[in-house]
Amino acid sequence: MIRPTLLSAIRLNAFSNTSKRAFSLLNPSSRSHTNRIFDPIRQPNDLHTLTLLNASDNRSLITFWTATWCQTCQAIKPLIRQLIEEEKIGEREGGLGFVEVLMDSTLIEDLPIKYRISSMPTLLAFSRQEAQFDTRLTRPEEMRNKDFLREWLVKEAQRGGRMGGGGGSMFGAKEDGEQGKAGDEK
Repeated sequence: MIRPTLLSAIRLNAFSNTSKRAFSLLNPSSRSHTNRIFDPIRQPNDLHTLTLLNASDNRSLITFWTATWCQTCQAIKPLIRQLIEEEKIGEREGGLGFVEVLMDSTLIEDLPIKYRISSMPTLLAFSRQEAQFDTRLTRPEEMRNKDFLREWLVKEAQRGGRMGGGGGSMFGAKEDGEQGKAGDEK
C-alpha cells in the first residue's frame, strides 16, 4: 500500500515537471518550422487528425490525392517530395506538412467526394483545417513544372493557417500573401 505522504510527493513531482516538456501549444515560438512528411492516409479519420495537428502548429498541410495504379501520380510524387524534403521548400515561411491520400484504399469511403477530388493526381492544401479549393492543382503539366510547383508550395506555406481559409481571402488579404487595408479593392 502506498502511504499518503509518498503519493503526495509523486503527485507534486509529476506537476512540477510539466513546465519542462519540449512540446507545448502555449509557446508557438518554440515550435519547429521544419517540413514534415506523414504516412499515407487510408481512412477519413487519418486526414482529420493530420489537418488538426498541422492547424495547431500553424502549418499548411499539402495533400497529394493519388492511387497506387496511377502512373502519372507515381511520376510526380518524387518531384514533390524532393522539393519538400531535400530542398526544404516552405520551411522559411513556416513549414509544410505533406501526405498522400490513397484513393484506392478500401477504407477511404467518400473522402474524395467530400473534398471535390475528380481527377488524379490532385494537390490540395489545407490551412486551419480548411481545404483551399481555389488554389488546388489538378493539371499534371503544372505539377511537373518544378518552378511552378516550388512557387505554389511557397505560397501555401506562407498561408500557414494565418491567412485566408476555405480557398478564399479573409479580412482583405490579397492572393499574393500581402495584407490589404480596409477599403482596398482587388
